Amino acid sequence: MNLSLTDLTGILGVIVIIIAYMLLQFEKMDAKDLAFSVLNTIGALLIIVSLVYDWNLASFIMESTWMIISMYGIFKYYKMKKKRKDAV
Repeated sequence: MNLSLTDLTGILGVIVIIIAYMLLQFEKMDAKDLAFSVLNTIGALLIIVSLVYDWNLASFIMESTWMIISMYGIFKYYKMKKKRKDAV
């Protein structure tokens, strides 16, 4: 089996998402942590990059949605951080 750079990019994205989920399940990370949302965003982006070269609409929809939700988590994290800072 000969893997291209885009295949490796997609596989790396999958590994990043799996690591984030594994850390969450092993209670090493909280879903509200910035790192959780960042890892999911990066993983989804890497998968999307691979899909540009080997198109699959269903996977693109899934990863785009995953990335948007994760980016919302990043936004929410910073919004809450600012709110806590303003309260002090």
